Amino acid sequence: MRIAALYDIHGNLPALEAVLVEVRSAAVDHIVIGGDVLPGPMPRECMERVRHLDLPTTFIVGNGDRATRDWRHGIKDPKIPEIVHPAMQWNADQITEGDHEAIGHWPLTVAMTVARIGTVVFCHATPRNDHDIFTSQTADDKLEPIFDPLNADLVVCGHTHMQFDRQAGRTRIVNAGSVGMPIGGVGAFWLLLDNGIHLRRTEYDVAKAAERVRATEYPHREHFAAQSILTPPSIEQMLKVYSKAEFT
Repeated sequence: MRIAALYDIHGNLPALEAVLVEVRSAAVDHIVIGGDVLPGPMPRECMERVRHLDLPTTFIVGNGDRATRDWRHGIKDPKIPEIVHPAMQWNADQITEGDHEAIGHWPLTVAMTVARIGTVVFCHATPRNDHDIFTSQTADDKLEPIFDPLNADLVVCGHTHMQFDRQAGRTRIVNAGSVGMPIGGVGAFWLLLDNGIHLRRTEYDVAKAAERVRATEYPHREHFAAQSILTPPSIEQMLKVYSKAEFT
């Protein structure tokens, strides 16, 4: 079985469209949507696309999906900066009631058996919640108590938007990267599992994508086009940021 893991789409429809073309050309059998389809500039369109794929699809919840759904019900995550509140409200209003209901049923983790890899656990951040931050540089002794009890051969995560492949104790941990808001390069990043583990990057027309984003009513459309599509932050820059936010 060939599995495509698509994480952190964040409403970037052009990036999602480009990845799905490659997913089909790779003869993928199953898609895992690894959380944070939302928020972003084209939330309704992205939810429509992933909820009606013509391939078997499994969903797990991300902190962005959960926060958007909560916003619809008047529950505001205190960790979300006030400057982001208009964008959260806009996203909550854009998607359908069916989308909100679907998100409420997405689990925190999913386990699958993949030939020649073994037991694979998919989570958004860590298996214990959808918001923990860790990176390729996080000390093993912080990760082993979280991941080793799973007895998994591989854990696939996202959340921090940067790809990596590392070992922590007995567990191999791979970050699939971000389809829609990448760190460390231009393009759409995802993961392919078949007889091995393949970190993938899909190129797409980012200039046209930025134009499409700027044509939306998303409150942060200019920033998203510039910082998430045209000139994403570097890995070195974000490692410094994340090192101060590990498990906070």
